[in-house]
Amino acid sequence: MRFSVNIPNFGDFADPGTVARTAVAAERAGWDALFVWDHVVHDKRLRAGAPFGDPWMLLTAAALATSSLKLGTLVTPVARRRPEQLARQVATLDALSGGRVIFGAGLGGPIEDEYGSFGGPTDPVVLAERLDEGLELLGRYWSGERVDHVGRYYTVSDVTLLPATVQRPRPPVWVGGYWPNRPPMRRAARWDGAVPLFASAPHGHVPPAEEVRELTAYVRRHRGERGDTPFDIVLGGASPGAPAKARDLIGPLADAGATWWDERQIQTEEGLDRLAPVLRRIEQGPPVL
Repeated sequence: MRFSVNIPNFGDFADPGTVARTAVAAERAGWDALFVWDHVVHDKRLRAGAPFGDPWMLLTAAALATSSLKLGTLVTPVARRRPEQLARQVATLDALSGGRVIFGAGLGGPIEDEYGSFGGPTDPVVLAERLDEGLELLGRYWSGERVDHVGRYYTVSDVTLLPATVQRPRPPVWVGGYWPNRPPMRRAARWDGAVPLFASAPHGHVPPAEEVRELTAYVRRHRGERGDTPFDIVLGGASPGAPAKARDLIGPLADAGATWWDERQIQTEEGLDRLAPVLRRIEQGPPVL
């Protein structure tokens, strides 16, 4: 199992220098990756007056300050971005970091705030269709080969985006979604990893091992011919710094199929977007199983 740190892109972490400091601390303490949220306004009522940073600029600062830490978003709402622009941003960060990018994708939310505030579509079915078509285009753009495409939402004529990503054939793509909703996990099964949230365990809370086991079995059934290739199950929550307690908490999840533990603050607590509590947990080091 590998271990990552998860931070929002607002509050203290809207500042690229703060994110760079966080990344350096995580690398020194032995964490494997740093993941940043990708929101424009998040929940407008809760985040009123909060500063926000662009996630790709924040990750650029982290990449320049580190040498081995993997970097990415959890998750980027592909449906509210232009795939060609997003492809460029990811490829540029992959080059800058020497091939350390992991790309997390999903619908994003809250939908009314993040999409409706800007006149965008708010029908989840439409957003899911745009996500699927956008992911297909991203994979083709990152190849460095010519792209011609006529789809329901996007049209591309004779486009080759260079340079291709450093990682070949592309960076790992992880797909998020809520379990027990099946469609997001079927989408994830077509890519390289699943980043499930659980209806029974809000952000920062640890999901039940039995639900993780059910999810893992479901994804494996839908991997098809991809079943022999590596696939990540990324779970997260707030773990204790004491090694024995962390082992008791996370060990059953690893046994149930989890391959990454993503350290997160509880979303309803004040420390969610504050540097001090995040640094305290980072400096304790990742859990030891």
